[in-house]
Amino acid sequence: MVKIFKNVAILEGISYLILFSNMLLIKPINPILYQTLLFPIGMSHGILFIGYIILASWIKKSQDWDFKIFATVLIASLLPLATFFIEKKYLKNA
Repeated sequence: MVKIFKNVAILEGISYLILFSNMLLIKPINPILYQTLLFPIGMSHGILFIGYIILASWIKKSQDWDFKIFATVLIASLLPLATFFIEKKYLKNA
């Protein structure tokens, strides 16, 4: 389960960066391409985000996380690049 969470954490971080770059780089240059890419990128990111939260809740006990670590893991899902940090720092047992 931890290995799956590590993969989801990395993919969620990548999807966040792609969604963010789509908003910042593509929208001003080509609004039509932005609209075309927004739904599939946004849907992928949303599914990965929900999966990240659910998996974090499931593996909380197996990783022996206290509330502070668990809250840090959950907050990391809201910040760009933070899931990469979480994957390296808190998921050592996979």
